Amino acid sequence: MLNPADTAFAAHLAALLPDGTLSSPEPRYLVEPRGRYFAAGGVLARPRNSAEVATVLRACHAARVAVVPYGGGTGLVGGQISADGPTPVILSLERMAALRQIDPVGNVALVEAGAVLADVQAAAAAVGRVFPLTLAAQGSARIGGVLATNAGGVNVLRYGTARDLCLGLEAVLADGTVIGGLKRLRKDNTGYDLRNLMIGSEGTLGVITAASLRLYPRPAREGTMLVAVPGPAEALALLALAEARLTGCVSAFELIHRQGLEFLAETMPDLRQPLHPAPEWAVLVELGLPAGLEPEPALLGLYEAGQAAGLVSGGIIAQSGAQRAEIWRLREAIPEANKRIGSISSHDISLPLDALAGFIAQAGAALARLGDYRINCFGHLGDGNLHYNVFPAPGRNRASYDAERAAIKTLVHDLVGAMGGSISAEHGIGRMKVADLERYADAGKLAAMRAIKAALDPRGILNPGAVLRQR
Repeated sequence: MLNPADTAFAAHLAALLPDGTLSSPEPRYLVEPRGRYFAAGGVLARPRNSAEVATVLRACHAARVAVVPYGGGTGLVGGQISADGPTPVILSLERMAALRQIDPVGNVALVEAGAVLADVQAAAAAVGRVFPLTLAAQGSARIGGVLATNAGGVNVLRYGTARDLCLGLEAVLADGTVIGGLKRLRKDNTGYDLRNLMIGSEGTLGVITAASLRLYPRPAREGTMLVAVPGPAEALALLALAEARLTGCVSAFELIHRQGLEFLAETMPDLRQPLHPAPEWAVLVELGLPAGLEPEPALLGLYEAGQAAGLVSGGIIAQSGAQRAEIWRLREAIPEANKRIGSISSHDISLPLDALAGFIAQAGAALARLGDYRINCFGHLGDGNLHYNVFPAPGRNRASYDAERAAIKTLVHDLVGAMGGSISAEHGIGRMKVADLERYADAGKLAAMRAIKAALDPRGILNPGAVLRQR
């Protein structure tokens, strides 16, 4: 049984910490981006180092007070908002934002958990390196949250997820024990991998306070192409062709549907769209090439080979940095356009590549039988991650579909499960998908997860209700 972070506990905690560490939370800490979860309040703690994080957790553990870790607040599954139960301590890492070391020789960045992702990217670029994790929310997302959710983004095809980009991390357990693991090693086979246990745990097993991140040399040349394709199957064939011709050089391969382009035209009419008329399906291809290779001829060769094979029916190859940025702005603006339209049900799913085209066809047909909807299917085709979002018909709003939302989600997720996919590709489970995890996950996996949670957080204070149902 958890206790609230009441006035008496706040006074006790304040006596253990420097002045200015505790306060009442501002409204931004109490709601998530989609406006589906709202917190009643709590105590906001903003520690400056891992020792102060340990102090907070030690006190909360002793008093059985919940702790909700808070990074940039950009999560989309409610993992950062405690809407039920006693008021918690909201533990913000925003004051722990130091970039301790950027090492271009070892290709490692040592950063604190509150560092903003875009700042890490900029620091790497300043020494001729790249931290390749790229998200729409990178100007706000913080490294601790990025790791806690094992975020993905557009470059997973080439560089992997956040898990693949982390060499070591420092974290604090529920009882205040500090795990010091900021090693910069590619090989470290010394027992259980606590780093990977913390990554993706969404603050339910410990609080990440710092990390050593993997950097890469910046490609000497980069190129971008946006092409129309007949459908998802042809897009996948073009991906195979690209990887065969340009092995190891394809950085991103993004699928875009006409509905997304129409949403952009509706909500952002000043945003120029280079393909006219808008194709039913399009693919954005990004290359990163070593010195001596030019992107435009490489992309032209891919375009011509794709056209000869019936996979490409028109497109544009960026001829300048400005054109590359314009094409990427189109892709990066789709989530904002979606938000302005207002989805009924959004799905962050992944599927085996050979099941993707079949899923898109079957899900669309099944939803058409269920009701009148608009579907915006887009995402990271190269790693099998689709953002499959269902929207109201023209002239209607999402509130009028509230009674249908559960049926839509179940239809989509049941089909994903039947095809061997995942109901959460890169957003995590949070609080939104706890029931989904119980429905679709292997029973043995769930039992093991609960055992790990009980061992590391026996009093259940860490982000209660996220990932696993509170018992």
